[in-house]
Amino acid sequence: MVKTASFGVLHLTIAFSVSYALTGDVAISGAITLLEPLANTVAFYFFDRYWGHPAWQARLSRVRAYLRFKPSRNEASAPAG
Repeated sequence: MVKTASFGVLHLTIAFSVSYALTGDVAISGAITLLEPLANTVAFYFFDRYWGHPAWQARLSRVRAYLRFKPSRNEASAPAG
């Protein structure tokens, strides 16, 4: 739990630092620092719900199969023999 909390503080510090460097405004940087994790939390909720959906799993299976059996550039262009 300490590691998670430490990373959370690090994340917020980086978010504030980057947004302050871009805007130069403490109020806007503070708002971004608080809203960004909230937006990510909401997005993750929907992402996690859809991740287990059968249609999504079927798509992932097709992508995995394609990536697994796709010949590399060298194999596809190498002369047979």
